Amino acid sequence: MAGLTWAEDGHATDAEVQEFLAGDDVFLDRELFLFDIRATEAHARGLGRIGILTEAEVSAMTTELEALRRDFRNGSFVLDARHEDGHSAIEAHLTSRLGETGKRVHTGRSRNDQVQVAIRLYLQDRLRTLGTTCVAIAEAMLTRAEADGAMAMPGYTHLQRAVPSNVGLWLGSFAEAFTDDAAFAVSTKEWLASCPLGTSAGYGVNLPLDREGVARDLGLPRLQVNPMYVQNSRGKFELAALGALAQALFDVRRFAWDLSLFTSAEFAFVGLPSAYVTGSSLMPNKKNPDVVELLRAAAATVIGAQVEVMSALSLPSGYHRDLQVTKAPLLRAMRQGLAALSLVARLVRDFTLNASRMREAITKEMFATDHATDLAKSGMPFRDAYRAVAKELGSLAGDGIEESLAARVSPGATADLRLAELRARLSATRALLGNGDLHAAT
Repeated sequence: MAGLTWAEDGHATDAEVQEFLAGDDVFLDRELFLFDIRATEAHARGLGRIGILTEAEVSAMTTELEALRRDFRNGSFVLDARHEDGHSAIEAHLTSRLGETGKRVHTGRSRNDQVQVAIRLYLQDRLRTLGTTCVAIAEAMLTRAEADGAMAMPGYTHLQRAVPSNVGLWLGSFAEAFTDDAAFAVSTKEWLASCPLGTSAGYGVNLPLDREGVARDLGLPRLQVNPMYVQNSRGKFELAALGALAQALFDVRRFAWDLSLFTSAEFAFVGLPSAYVTGSSLMPNKKNPDVVELLRAAAATVIGAQVEVMSALSLPSGYHRDLQVTKAPLLRAMRQGLAALSLVARLVRDFTLNASRMREAITKEMFATDHATDLAKSGMPFRDAYRAVAKELGSLAGDGIEESLAARVSPGATADLRLAELRARLSATRALLGNGDLHAAT
């Protein structure tokens, strides 16, 4: 490990202790490194505006930081165990290239606010990705609902056949769910869009830092004002982002459960292309819906990350090294959760529907609610109608599927799916996400 930025001359370090303190932090920082570089550029420009750095020094720093960004992207610079963490690697690079000028970059900041702003920029990027991915899933659901929505299928409660339904109602439910998930990602992103840089270790800095200018430079619309709150919010903001990711993955889990049932031989409503299944190592007859099952499990990683982060937050005010352990679960959950979500829109576009099998599964007793409602419309109290129909289940007519679906005229039901309304809401949410791309900017 390179010289520790905080170590005094002659300071003796214990290798085993240092390995424990560092953990995997430097490797985790690979996902934050470009955001850290971007924040360092903004900080250097801010120091220039208050006269701590000269114009020439700011120019030299930004040139070297751009070179470091380029070298990291092309692999000629590797963030590895030679460095204590990504922050130290940036400072070491600037010092090696610019000498005394490089040593001045840390003026007015701490690694505490440095990691906070890198994570904040990272979360802005990932929440935008979450939002756009949920929009793509909702779009795929709507398109299938519009194309195949008239296909009849059984509606279930308690996994028991309940009433006739259709594909439009089933897929429309997920279109609306993922539209809401996208909107939640947008609102969470906006809630987190505050700049912690310039609060140092949690008690402010005896310099007139241009915090507002740095925030604008980073595309963050407001300051996180109180320095102590900046430190106290570590983990809190991560939990908010994980919560937005979890909401989307809970809907993925429910959809994957439906597909797990509907692709089984017992249902056979849905078919999966070969790209989404695997063979058994033992049974030649088996095709396993492994992609669907792993999508169903994806929420577990996020739930685990939430528990890990919450477990570390039983702390008094201020920074504590315990907070270091919140980084790994956050990055792991975001990486794996977004990877799972990225497959869903494709899956929705690619699966096939067995219209005849779904229609055959609608049996005559499933029209009981229709008959009871018809009696209620004619003036019979519904509870009496319910009992009358219950006594005659064996003699109910069961061949009016289209009539049943057409009679369901309440807003959002099978005869009034309001897919155009859902599409308008989706378009509005897409517009909120905008065209910016923080990740590209890094």
